[in-house]
Amino acid sequence: MDVLSPLERISRVLQKKAVDRAPVVCPGGMMNSAIVDVMDRHGHLLPAGHADARIMAALAEDVQADTGFENFGIPFCMTVEAEALGSEVNMGSLQCEPKIAREVFPSVTSVEYRPAGAIVKSRRAETVFSAISQLSKSQPDIPVIGSITGPLSTAASVVDPMRFLKELRKEKELAHKFVSYVTDQLIDYARYMADNGAKVISIADPTATGEILGPKMFGEYAVPYINKLTDAVHELGVPVIVHICGRMQAVTSHVAGLHADAISVDALVNLNKLKEECGGITSMGNLSTYMLEFSNPESVQRGTEQLLAGTVDILAPACGLSTSTPLENIQAFTGTVKAV
Repeated sequence: MDVLSPLERISRVLQKKAVDRAPVVCPGGMMNSAIVDVMDRHGHLLPAGHADARIMAALAEDVQADTGFENFGIPFCMTVEAEALGSEVNMGSLQCEPKIAREVFPSVTSVEYRPAGAIVKSRRAETVFSAISQLSKSQPDIPVIGSITGPLSTAASVVDPMRFLKELRKEKELAHKFVSYVTDQLIDYARYMADNGAKVISIADPTATGEILGPKMFGEYAVPYINKLTDAVHELGVPVIVHICGRMQAVTSHVAGLHADAISVDALVNLNKLKEECGGITSMGNLSTYMLEFSNPESVQRGTEQLLAGTVDILAPACGLSTSTPLENIQAFTGTVKAV
């Protein structure tokens, strides 16, 4: 029988305190758990929910109740920030999450800087804040995780990503100025999430990987700007989870320098080894989303038991869930964690 509420459990884990068992969560954003099975059951649908706080909050409640994840994770995409900074977004469908249709600037040399608060004043951000407020008030024992697209991923959704990645080396001064500006906008976004009741902030930065950046650029760009955002959130008294995609071998030494309260990683990463190499970080992950989508409940149970036999602190999908993931597979995942 559980001793702690979901909010108490994840809060204690992020403070490195003892708990009755590991939490099992799905933080939203890149790791969106609004699957078609849940939406069809209840009729709270996307893409309508991206622009309607009532639908967004109701869908988050549906997801939490049906899947067994021990949090509300919103928003349900990674486009709120870039759209507010000028990029065009295709809002997707029931089966497909919103995507960047066109980056607003071709180069860091052509960026037009918007005033502070550009993200928080956007209509979609207001929808997110309202949904967070509704959820935090209606079910205060279940943590709302506010999911933010990380600095480099947001930057690469505002400036043409191929050009942007080249300019990290060729236009260093302007690249740093631009990523710093993006980070300041994200700090405001995180602050409003916290003010409206988010108990944890999750930063997912899929562009910030060792495979894309290499160790030198990861150390020069990913670490300082993720830490700038993380430190600002910590000043609010709110813990931070950071998700890094891909393999970690090239950047493990840098990961140890991230200021996050927990590090979430992809299924490719050995969590036990990562904890050893990074001085006992609080780890989150990393059940394969391929397994969750294409396997069966029995295989999911075995995979979850293997994770629980290790040193993982928080159980979560390894990366973004497909909207076609069967509900029964997610329930096998969360149910196995809770049966410990």
